[in-house]
Amino acid sequence: MASAYLPVLLLLAFVIANAGLIIGASHLLNKRRPTPEKLQPYESGIAPLGDARDRFSVKFYLVAMLFIVFDIETVFLVPWGVLYRELSCVMPRLADGACPAGAVSFFGLGEMLVFMAILVVGFVYVWKKGALQWD
Repeated sequence: MASAYLPVLLLLAFVIANAGLIIGASHLLNKRRPTPEKLQPYESGIAPLGDARDRFSVKFYLVAMLFIVFDIETVFLVPWGVLYRELSCVMPRLADGACPAGAVSFFGLGEMLVFMAILVVGFVYVWKKGALQWD
C-alpha cells in the first residue's frame, strides 16, 4: 500500500528540491543594484495613481464574488461532460461502450438543465438587482 504513494512522494520531493535550488541559485547569482527607479512601485508600466490604501467601491467586491461563484459553478460542467454517457444509460454499457437499445435515458441531460436553470435564475436575479451595473 505504501509503495503506491512512492511516485507521488518522489515527485513532491523533486518539486520542493527544484524550487529550493532555483530560488537559492537566483539569490546567490543575482547582483543587487538598487536604484530609485527600481525601488518605485510598478503597475503595468503606468505611474501609480493614488494611495494603495484607498477604499474600493462595494460594487467591485460584489462583481468579483459573483464572478467567482459563477466561475466555480460552471466548473461543474466538466465532470458532467465526462460522465454524460454513463448518466444517460439506464443499464450497464456494452463492450464497445454503447448504450443498449431502449436503455437511453435523459437523466444526465435533465439534471444539467436543472443546474443551468438555477444558474440562470441566479444570474437574472443579480442582474435585476443591479449588481452588475458599474456606475
